[in-house]
Amino acid sequence: MKIIVVGCGKVGVAIVEQLAAEGHTITVVDTNKERLNTRLNGLDVMTYCGDGCSSATLDGVGIEQTDLFIAAMDSDETNLLSCVIAKKKGNCKTIARVRNPIYNMETEFLRRELAIDMLVNPELMTAYEFSRIFKFPYASQIDTFLGDKVEMVHFKIKPDSSLKGTKLMDMRSKHNCNVLISMVERGDEVIIPDGHFVLDEGDMVGAVGTMREIYAFFKKFGFATKKASNVIIVGGGKTGFYLAQMLAEFGAAVKIIEHDKERCHYLATHLDDVMVLHGDATDRTLLEEESLDSMDAVVTATGFDEDNLVLALLAKHRGIEDVIAKISRTSYSDIISSMGIDMALNPLDITTSTIVRLVQGNKKILSSQLIQGQAELVEIIAGSHMSFVDVPLRDLDLPESIIIAAIHRGTDVI
Repeated sequence: MKIIVVGCGKVGVAIVEQLAAEGHTITVVDTNKERLNTRLNGLDVMTYCGDGCSSATLDGVGIEQTDLFIAAMDSDETNLLSCVIAKKKGNCKTIARVRNPIYNMETEFLRRELAIDMLVNPELMTAYEFSRIFKFPYASQIDTFLGDKVEMVHFKIKPDSSLKGTKLMDMRSKHNCNVLISMVERGDEVIIPDGHFVLDEGDMVGAVGTMREIYAFFKKFGFATKKASNVIIVGGGKTGFYLAQMLAEFGAAVKIIEHDKERCHYLATHLDDVMVLHGDATDRTLLEEESLDSMDAVVTATGFDEDNLVLALLAKHRGIEDVIAKISRTSYSDIISSMGIDMALNPLDITTSTIVRLVQGNKKILSSQLIQGQAELVEIIAGSHMSFVDVPLRDLDLPESIIIAAIHRGTDVI
């Protein structure tokens, strides 16, 4: 596929890296030539120094032969305008990165009237992922596939868990659980288990099912399934704003700690049923005054990874059950679990995976790497030419490391 990406910032570079790995022909456009040379060094992509809103620039990069146009510049309005011009000039699919909360209320209007195929809001999608975690407090990660109809929930088996010692083939026959344990991380080993596999303490398990089935599974085996009722969000930026809005709608008591006084005023006037506190979250006196120890969950969502990690560690040290941090650097991902933090989400990863889903189309709708690339979820559409069609699953000659976790057929999820 021929793809044009306009904007060489963090989001643009992350998108380009992922799409380049997929083998697409990519041209990156930016007004800063030095930024193009330094940030894309080592990637097999073409670069063009120019204005992404200029029809002459788009002609210069071959917009008429382009399949997909992605606008990821700093300005929402610029991204929207460049997508409109690209659609008029090349009639290609268009994706615009739009971050302003005002435009969230206009998503369908913008898509319909401006003919933009997808609007991507990294902070909104990150907040949505944060909010999903609160549905399952024991989950360390939640992946979705089959059009969000199926989820894989990752959780660790604790010493007192009734799942310890359970043979997988007994899950359905003895416990009537309609979920599939499709992946187990035991120590440094990733296992795709069969029915004879026995779960043990410390296993990181990936359970696949619909949301309702997984909820019933957690409830049956004594996992907490109630939503967090008292949450502190550190950082009142866009991610904190969206998350506070979502959690308040869930009925949670939400507090936001924000150091910028002007931003506090904005939050207080645009959020309902959310307490906004002006102060420094690293101030222990403030945290004690706000009864940090009584919180169900803490989310650190400032604009600085280091602050988010330190504050998350502080909250964990104070005995908070669920602590989630927002990070932007992928280099920190490997050390999160060793630090004792329950989960970290990266807006760039969420954004790129969303865009890749559209790019991959019907041939390979979703490809999501798990556990630092040691395992992968792949979603495909079964075609009549494929050798496994009309063959019972037990008769498929699959490698031991592959399992068919779920099937979406019509309106049914199997």
